[in-house]
Amino acid sequence: MTDTFQSITPRPAPVRTEGFVPWVRRNLFADWKSGATTVLLVALAVYLLPGLGQWGLLQAVFAPDAQACQGARGSGACWGVIAEKWRVIIFGRYPFEQQWRPEIATVLMVAALMASCVRWFWKPWLALMWVAVLAIFFGLMGGGVLGLEPVRTDLWGGLPLTVMLATLSIFLAFPLAVGVALGRRSQLPAIRTVCIVYIELIRGVPLISVLFMASFMFPLFMPQGMTIDVLVRVLVGITLFAAAYMAEIVRGGLQAIPKGQLEAADTLGLSYWQTQRKIVLPQALAMVVPSMMNNFISIFKDTSLVTIVSLYELTGALSLALNSDVEWRPFKIEAYLFITAIYFAFCFAMSRYSLWVEKQVGVAKTR
Repeated sequence: MTDTFQSITPRPAPVRTEGFVPWVRRNLFADWKSGATTVLLVALAVYLLPGLGQWGLLQAVFAPDAQACQGARGSGACWGVIAEKWRVIIFGRYPFEQQWRPEIATVLMVAALMASCVRWFWKPWLALMWVAVLAIFFGLMGGGVLGLEPVRTDLWGGLPLTVMLATLSIFLAFPLAVGVALGRRSQLPAIRTVCIVYIELIRGVPLISVLFMASFMFPLFMPQGMTIDVLVRVLVGITLFAAAYMAEIVRGGLQAIPKGQLEAADTLGLSYWQTQRKIVLPQALAMVVPSMMNNFISIFKDTSLVTIVSLYELTGALSLALNSDVEWRPFKIEAYLFITAIYFAFCFAMSRYSLWVEKQVGVAKTR
């Protein structure tokens, strides 16, 4: 008996899942709705980009010349306003001849933030490094030490103030939020009630009201002759506001932990704090990384509201720089685009770091 040869139908070649073309197909043309949106946006870009290029580059004025900017008004951008006013926008009302101090202080704090995001620096001495960084930051900004001229906190402004308020608010709000989230789930009625009242009270009012109360109303309750610096009051207000929102985020992660894990921890004889520290909190915080990063980004942007209490951070310093100068006042759009780029750089970096943390958590779960 002879076997007859029968050919097998060839299988299709494997589809590439990596590279530029698969990325375009997956993200821009996944279905007809995505493809139509992509085509519409490309057509809109083709229509608008030439005009924006003419306005922003070809006919723009880059020199700090107010007369040339007035001549190009309506047809070209005036980037000269940034060249002329960047020091006031970045450093606010800080004394001109001393602006090297906030420059060094800001670079040092940003470098410490970047180092804290690298796993190699996650060592016990990282906390000591931050103590040193904060001491140097406030020493440089405030002066009065090592022969530096004292500078009042109401003269601090611009990017250094924005970075400092956002950084300290996040660092102080995080442990407070974790404590409040645990307190809201406590079995003790007194602790649970206090935490619920705090969260609902703070979340029920806008941040601008909290800042107003911290700056203008709180000193009225202080003993006569006792004052607290406005910068400290504002920092406390932002911290309390951020912690209330963050506590609800953390509570959502805590509620997602299966009850069986808590029962297993009780079976092993772990105490309450051992259970929270070793089992519950690591999983809960990993689950809410995207929401927490959204909150961090919101805190960074909400620092612009401190202008209401006469602290001129980045946005307030821009208004201060242009409103007092009639020649450069018409070119606010270019100046706002400048600080928009600064805000975008910080927020985009935080967003990308959040994605990296999510990826690391995902890899840990698959092991």
